Amino acid sequence: MEQWILSLLESFLPANYVNTFYPPVMLLTIFILAVCVFWFCHRVISVLVRILTKRTETDWDDDLLNDRVLRAASQLAPALLVAYMLPNAFDDGSTTRVWLTKATDFYILWAFIHLINTFLQTLFDALDKRGRYRIHTMRGVLQMLKLFFIIIGVIIGISILFGKSPIAILTALGASAAVLMLVFQDTILGLVAGIQLTVNDMLKKGDWIVVPKANANGEVEEISLTTVKVRNWDNSVTTVPPYTLIKDSFQNYDPMKQSGSRRVSRYIYIDVNSVRFLDRSEIEKLVELNLVKPSDCNIDTPAVNLSLLSAHLERYLQNHPDVRSDLLYMVRQLQPTPQGIPLELYFFTGTTEWKTYEHIQAQIFDYIYASIKAFGLNIYQAPAGIDFRQSDTLSVLS
Repeated sequence: MEQWILSLLESFLPANYVNTFYPPVMLLTIFILAVCVFWFCHRVISVLVRILTKRTETDWDDDLLNDRVLRAASQLAPALLVAYMLPNAFDDGSTTRVWLTKATDFYILWAFIHLINTFLQTLFDALDKRGRYRIHTMRGVLQMLKLFFIIIGVIIGISILFGKSPIAILTALGASAAVLMLVFQDTILGLVAGIQLTVNDMLKKGDWIVVPKANANGEVEEISLTTVKVRNWDNSVTTVPPYTLIKDSFQNYDPMKQSGSRRVSRYIYIDVNSVRFLDRSEIEKLVELNLVKPSDCNIDTPAVNLSLLSAHLERYLQNHPDVRSDLLYMVRQLQPTPQGIPLELYFFTGTTEWKTYEHIQAQIFDYIYASIKAFGLNIYQAPAGIDFRQSDTLSVLS
């Protein structure tokens, strides 16, 4: 190439002007060739690659060799051409050649780092699109890798600029490690926390989590290197630093979703004064209403109404179509309180869908509220203003 340009210049210019015009003409030629190489790679080779990938049966090559990756690769090709041809344009040791060489090396470095980061982003998008290949906290890992390659690029760029070895640059940076740790404290903590969350499988996109200290209660929308974005159920968004989730506790409901069942643990307060023995006629009436089975008690022997209610409710839970009878279910008494005797119902529903779950437990407790009177029991309810007014009225009438 250089011989052809020299011959061309010698044909049109006097011999004493050839050396003067050779460098700019050579630079112009290199520039034109670089543009042509980029155009050929971007408009010809990239198009051919896209045509070939579309003809294959798999979708992976379509996703990984998309337009962004091919364009980034096309930007690297002319830089390599310039680096190869630039030494022919100037004499050794020329100041212009030194700075143009450094500029070319900078561009090659940028194009290479850009290509790697673009490919990583494309790989993340491809994995995120396929649910079965989705990796926990992948966005945080992606940002960590991008940051790693950018740091490597900055170190190599500084070594190119000052003509020093990258090891010498790392040694200089090691001396200022304390300052760097202070500046990048959140990033470093987020990086460590992201690794812990990933290794221990503690969190992923789409999980329902509750973080009490951050007032976060909703689904995880995004996990990055420095933040975990949670969309609360009121559609507000809370951002939580990843290291907060490691340092403090948080609750993850995803295992509950995977189990296919959700627990209900609610109790009602029974008025102590309404707990009593039932006589024969009362027990027979309960048997007729199919609220008590003969096996629950001896009709000839008085039975406690609260015990019969507990047996009936356990049987009701066992036969309810929306209650998991293969999991633990029970009706138990808790420590009596000034409000009465807490009677707890502990069971698991056969669904984790929120609205359906609320309807199931509401239906069950509606049944309890409606049937409890048949056992001669009362639910404790704190007296309201109208109760006191009725009591004063009765006192006046008496």
